[in-house]
Amino acid sequence: MTPTSSPASSTLPASAASRAPSVFSRRSILAATPLVLGTGALAACSNGGSSGSSDGGSSGSSDGGGESGGTLTIFTTGDELSFDPATSQNLAITTLGLVARRLTAWKTSADAPTELIPDLATDVGTVSDDGKTWTFTLQEGLLFEDGTPITAATVKYGLERSFAAELTGGLTYHKVLLEGGGDYSGPFSDEHLDSIETPDDLTLVFHLNRPYGDFGWIASTPAFAPVPEDSGEPETYATAPVASGPYRLESYSPGSRAVLVRNDNWEAGTDQARTGGPDSIEFSLSQDASVVAQSIIADRADSQDAFLASFVPTAQLVQAQNDPNVGDRLVTSGPGALEYLAMNTDSEGLKDVAVRQAIQYAVDKEAYRTAKGGEISGDYATTLITPGIAGREEYSLYADEPTGDADRASALLEEAGVSDLTLRLVITDDQTSAAEAIQQGLTRAGITVTIQPLDENAYSSEVTAGDGTGYDLVLSSWQPDVPSPNANLTPLFDSSQIGNGNYNLARYDNPDVDAAILEASSTVDADEAHAKWAAVDQQILKDAPVVPLIYSKNSFIHGSGVQDFVIGEFPAYPNYLTVTLG
Repeated sequence: MTPTSSPASSTLPASAASRAPSVFSRRSILAATPLVLGTGALAACSNGGSSGSSDGGSSGSSDGGGESGGTLTIFTTGDELSFDPATSQNLAITTLGLVARRLTAWKTSADAPTELIPDLATDVGTVSDDGKTWTFTLQEGLLFEDGTPITAATVKYGLERSFAAELTGGLTYHKVLLEGGGDYSGPFSDEHLDSIETPDDLTLVFHLNRPYGDFGWIASTPAFAPVPEDSGEPETYATAPVASGPYRLESYSPGSRAVLVRNDNWEAGTDQARTGGPDSIEFSLSQDASVVAQSIIADRADSQDAFLASFVPTAQLVQAQNDPNVGDRLVTSGPGALEYLAMNTDSEGLKDVAVRQAIQYAVDKEAYRTAKGGEISGDYATTLITPGIAGREEYSLYADEPTGDADRASALLEEAGVSDLTLRLVITDDQTSAAEAIQQGLTRAGITVTIQPLDENAYSSEVTAGDGTGYDLVLSSWQPDVPSPNANLTPLFDSSQIGNGNYNLARYDNPDVDAAILEASSTVDADEAHAKWAAVDQQILKDAPVVPLIYSKNSFIHGSGVQDFVIGEFPAYPNYLTVTLG
């Protein structure tokens, strides 16, 4: 995944929607390219206030405690939605998942790791001994909204569409993993991808160009949704999808609303991921988050069966925490996205690892978290793999206290023969207070930091798409698209992800780390893979290309009629697919 954004966005991610460092940016998740495991970057969200909301949990029960029926309203600040899986970066549990099923899905829980479960398929995939061939068998009798069968051919066609030049912006994991994917340009000229075999109506066989242990997770991404071959012009599918999930799109008015109603050909008994509770779901678009949050806090009649898709704005978060009538309707996730300070390893002042390690000690994480809103904004970070992801191991290589160790930092700089170090910290306009907190800590260690705010377009041009000469330091955040260490580490630290719009913002290039990432991602046995990823985590951080700052928390609010509003350990977003109404 990828910088942070509203989960209702069609591009979310993860890597979630497009993100900048503001409440909804998704700088780090927007484009999943070659080796990237996620659009999942959730850019740093700005949550203010003190602790007091429910933490990392659910409101109501998580076992279908609500009743079927009614209309659920989801308020979103975005003005458009797209229901085309070929162009979507949606997380598996958000908007698109209401309409489009995939081969696999996610089971989220407030007190357990997210679990990969079958969706269209009967299991989460069978892998060959060499890790390069994955086979899935579809459930029998599955139907699209129009009553036509969901077959292996429709899943293959949906995947093939994602390669077409007419349909861009979606996640790309499968494109770089499938044999021949690099030369394939989609099905619209009657060409098909031979590495996806459909020996019968229920069987799909995927041939990869290398072993890959996480392909079961990749099969939960949007492009693995079925699409009928007679679905019409590719450009029109986004607003005229053929549903495989519990809801179909009844009407859509950009800038106003989208209405989903029941798909009568969806059968709950075939679906482990979705409850299909409400009779209909209305997305109310182009909303002001502060105004909506106020309405939900007051529990007004038109907001009781509703929730806000975006994070609660800082002022309303403080208000909600202090309002006894809100109670557990304010739900704060557990620690999620990694917010970090990236150090440009190409920069002359930062090429020496000893200097970068000095900055690790100098940074005042407590001041940074305070600037972000205090304890409710997140937990202090010391690792690169984020909480809630299997394989993560807790460790701390640098300062024992979140306030940093200026004396140790100064000593390391002196040993390295460095003095009068001046660094340029590039930020987006909404990161000023957080940047000043970073500046404060480095100043105590004798490092001068100049802060350069940029608008979002200039930031993207200078940082993700630039040649690395425009900055020394940069603040960013990342939440992966799928709960795998691969999605944490590959997009941010593999050398293939430097520049060209990618998110190795530290411009970190270590052949040994590249080899270790390749080996870990090629390991099929989960326990072995987790051990290798944990080792890669420490291997990278010893080189100190980034300073982990906090694992951010996201706060959401809903009306009194909403039940089963679950935020799992991953991702730090509510699961739209299981929400019911009381």
